[in-house]
Amino acid sequence: MIPAPFEYVAPTSVEEALQALSEHGDDAKVMAGGQSLLPVLRMRLNAPEWVIDLGRIDSMRGIRDDGDAIVIGATTTHHDVLNDALVKEHALLITKAATEVADAQIRHRGTFGGALAHADPAGDLGAPALALGAEFVIVGPGGTRTVAADDFFVDLFETAIGEDELLTEVRIPKHTGWGAHYEKFVRVAHQWPIVAVAATVKADGGTISEARVGLTNMGSTPLRAGGVEEALAGAAASEDGVREAAEKAVDGTNPPSDLNGSAEYRKHLAKVLTRRAVAAAAGG
Repeated sequence: MIPAPFEYVAPTSVEEALQALSEHGDDAKVMAGGQSLLPVLRMRLNAPEWVIDLGRIDSMRGIRDDGDAIVIGATTTHHDVLNDALVKEHALLITKAATEVADAQIRHRGTFGGALAHADPAGDLGAPALALGAEFVIVGPGGTRTVAADDFFVDLFETAIGEDELLTEVRIPKHTGWGAHYEKFVRVAHQWPIVAVAATVKADGGTISEARVGLTNMGSTPLRAGGVEEALAGAAASEDGVREAAEKAVDGTNPPSDLNGSAEYRKHLAKVLTRRAVAAAAGG
């Protein structure tokens, strides 16, 4: 289908983008890479009068070292994220997950911040960002504020970003030297995951000292597997060593039932994938 007619504006600064949002309000939609928005427009599931394209704002793109964190600009493409040496060294889990985002064409156009702001519970980046304790820098008429990952994902396709605000960058605390793995289960290649597990693990001498685990598509938002993380402390860094802890992956989850699988099937997958992801991250 062809989208409904709309006006298009491409500001070159965050200030200009905020001004456009202020002027057009509910009649506007913000576009980063467009890989989520454009299909919605083509199917006429949304018909904004204005589209505000952030692609020309240079300050929202790029990756930098900022002491104890790395900072990823919201309009940095998935391709640039997964090929960046800083991300690979200090936030390997993000590299692993970005590799699994759709296909090469979409990774060249889609953006890191755009995907997170879209907040699809089946998206590949929410669980890794949550597991790593990311912080989201949001700018609006009232200034700049930083929101922790635990508070950023509010509900299905809903985040803490206000209607008059923009996500400008994401801060990822460094997890230098931690192992990482993103285990994704799909029915066909490049599909949204039926279930996926993001795990990053710090292991010393064959024993897990600390682990952080995120779940994809096990609720209306990405979820932390807190019970798994607690049970992994002191466990052997092997598949047998993490087996019991992985059984806690379904605690506090509310997975959907759809054509790809029932809620019970997803709970089974979550346990299996958690065991695999943690074991792989730990080097077991």
